[in-house]
Amino acid sequence: MMPQIKVIISGGGTGGHIFPAIAIADAVRKKRPDAQFLFVGAKGKMEMEKVPAAGYEIEGLWISGLQRSLTLKNLAFPFKLISSSIKAKKLVKEFNPNVAVGTGGYASGPTLRAAMKRDVPALLQEQNSLPGITNRILSRKASKVCVAYPGMEKYFPQDKIVLSGNPVRSSVIQIEGKKERGLEHFGLKPDKKTLLVVGGSLGSRSVNNALIDGLDDIAKSDYQLIWQTGKLTHEQVKSAVEKSGAQNIKVCEFISEMDLAYAAADLIVSRAGAIAVSEISLVQKPVILVPFPYAAEDHQAKNAMALVNRNAALMIRDKDLGKGLISTISTTITDDNKLENLARNIAGLAVHDSADIIANEVIKLAEK
Repeated sequence: MMPQIKVIISGGGTGGHIFPAIAIADAVRKKRPDAQFLFVGAKGKMEMEKVPAAGYEIEGLWISGLQRSLTLKNLAFPFKLISSSIKAKKLVKEFNPNVAVGTGGYASGPTLRAAMKRDVPALLQEQNSLPGITNRILSRKASKVCVAYPGMEKYFPQDKIVLSGNPVRSSVIQIEGKKERGLEHFGLKPDKKTLLVVGGSLGSRSVNNALIDGLDDIAKSDYQLIWQTGKLTHEQVKSAVEKSGAQNIKVCEFISEMDLAYAAADLIVSRAGAIAVSEISLVQKPVILVPFPYAAEDHQAKNAMALVNRNAALMIRDKDLGKGLISTISTTITDDNKLENLARNIAGLAVHDSADIIANEVIKLAEK
């Protein structure tokens, strides 16, 4: 009988850090049903809800990032860091894990440092093509670094790197044979091309504004649109679409059936967050990426360029949306050769079974 393993996992702040952490835990649990897990997150962040909803225990640290601008919030940062380091040490000591996993986010620094100080083997999972500063520092003492992009030896010790891809929710990428159902679900026509616009859970104000400005063109076009607006500009978009009288647009605040949306789509417009890029690669869809311009160290632009350089995606900068988005959509969605080439090239970059690859590494380290 194999000994029970205990896994401490830290990551959060955004879905891009939380969902991979949950996917890794699920994959480990599938292989080792008796494994014990403790998640560590940041108090007040979305992981404090998402992780228990996925069936795992979580503890919260009092921590947040250092603001890039001068602000009073930064005065609390040193105190939060000390407080979170003390609590992380206590949690690691009490839980006594065999392995620590970090997927990025505020809480992963103190948690992984506390684990490595107690000689617990650590695995980092880096979602982006430009790693965050925390993972770069932690990688010096970590045992393994699982990455989503080739060429990461620029940032991490080569002998520790495992090219694993990003773990994504399997329900989202199972789209085979669902196109008809997807079109029906969104009330769309089977004889027209379909554009899917997603801007993350909060939506993208700049993408939404560019589409609002182009509503007349969209209404006259021969394609139809599934438009995930996000929370912030949903009412504004809904009202603009109603006023335009466009009959070929389905407006959603949030799409929970992403598998059906991906299945229905012939072309996607998306931010270039790591998990979105991984999902789109796995569903093999042509995409126009619009990197979020305020992402740390402009990492979304780096993610997008990693695809653009391989002719696997198109990219429009946020500042160029007004001039370029509608015309790029129109010329791309009507060009079958271009759509086929983009789909083929992005499919070649997809790494399948990412969560399994990482889970195997986690179990190996835990059993050392």
